[in-house]
Amino acid sequence: MTLPVRILIVDDEPDTVGLIEITLKPAGYLIEKAFNGEDALERIRSESYDLLLLDIMMPEVDGFEIIETLRAESAPLPPFLFLTAKGRLVDVERGQALGAAGYLVKPATRGELLDAIQASINEG
Repeated sequence: MTLPVRILIVDDEPDTVGLIEITLKPAGYLIEKAFNGEDALERIRSESYDLLLLDIMMPEVDGFEIIETLRAESAPLPPFLFLTAKGRLVDVERGQALGAAGYLVKPATRGELLDAIQASINEG
C-alpha cells in the first residue's frame, strides 16, 4: 500500500490520541480521530480507512463492540489494531479471535506502534 495511509484513531482519552498523532503524522500517515465508539461507527460506515487503531475501554461502545457491530452488519472492515491498557490473556485472545492484525498494550513504544501499523498495512 502506498502512502498516504488513512488511519482512524479511536480512543476516549484526548491526550492519548494526541500522542499517537504526534507519532504517526511525521511518518506520513493521514490521521482522523474519534473519541467514542458511536462516532467511530458512524465514521467507519461512511468513510474509507486503511487501518483502525482502537482502544478497548471506552464508555457505551468499546473497541471489541465496534468490530462485533460492523461484522454483524457485514460492513467492510479494514485491518485493525487494538492499543489498550487491557493486557490480560483473555482480552488478547478475544482481540485475536475478532481478527485483529495486532494487539498492543499501553504504554507501547513509538517503535512498537509504527512496526505494528506497518505489519498490518502489509498484511491488509
